[in-house]
Amino acid sequence: MNRQRYPDPPEIQGRGVYLASNQQNIVKIRWLLSLLLVFLFTCCQGPAAGPPQPDPSPPGPSPAGKTNRGREPIDRKAGRLILTRHARCRMDCRHITEKEIREVLENGEIDYRKSEPNGRPDPKYALEGTTQEGQYLRIVFAVPGPDSREAGALIVVTCIELGVEWQCDCR
Repeated sequence: MNRQRYPDPPEIQGRGVYLASNQQNIVKIRWLLSLLLVFLFTCCQGPAAGPPQPDPSPPGPSPAGKTNRGREPIDRKAGRLILTRHARCRMDCRHITEKEIREVLENGEIDYRKSEPNGRPDPKYALEGTTQEGQYLRIVFAVPGPDSREAGALIVVTCIELGVEWQCDCR
């Protein structure tokens, strides 16, 4: 006697094999979808997903006396700076000179929390440092791509004196 624990309703009796194979297919599809989701989740996390990579440069000062920074995303010796209208206005309001911008560019540290390395149309990097006059500045630079007409230059997006509130009417 073939007794099922839960007998099929009369309208689907005789189709037990068909239902079982469909359930197996559903299980297989769910399993494949789960694998696909795990794969997409791990692949699409970007550089922030993994542990921070150690700096490949040796610690301590370089022969020139400056801190070794390893390979950097910004050319600290850029020959040409392009100042946006907004940057010029902020420089005027906050009494920041192009010389001070170059000081921060050459000696400042990149603040990756304030930077946009994947920014469009150009990546942007916020450098912070203290000038010889004692101003603690954050300068945001855009790095034009190699195909851009500004290639080889750095674009100064804005200038901020940290810790000081300046009255400014820039728009």
